[in-house]
Amino acid sequence: MLPVHALIGSPMTVTVKNKRPLVVPPSVQRRAGLSGGGQLEFRAPAADDEYTPKQRRIIDAQLDKAAKGPFHGPFDTADEMIAHIKGQLKKRAAAKKQKRAR
Repeated sequence: MLPVHALIGSPMTVTVKNKRPLVVPPSVQRRAGLSGGGQLEFRAPAADDEYTPKQRRIIDAQLDKAAKGPFHGPFDTADEMIAHIKGQLKKRAAAKKQKRAR
């Protein structure tokens, strides 16, 4: 099998669809030296390999903070969401007016 890194320098985007084999364009097959029946091995790196332990700790802390909120909703209708947003905008406008009054 030819490793994927052998194709570096040949960037391409492929859409994989359900129940259909992945088709490698003939131009890529020629560049990779593949013949009929040739096989490619694809490997996806684990996300853990992409970051240093320090970076991973920072990301995990940010995700934990995001998971705690603030959250709004869920709203049953778009009208409920719009009413909520308008209410928040009114609160912010009122808070700005109070700051200016000092």
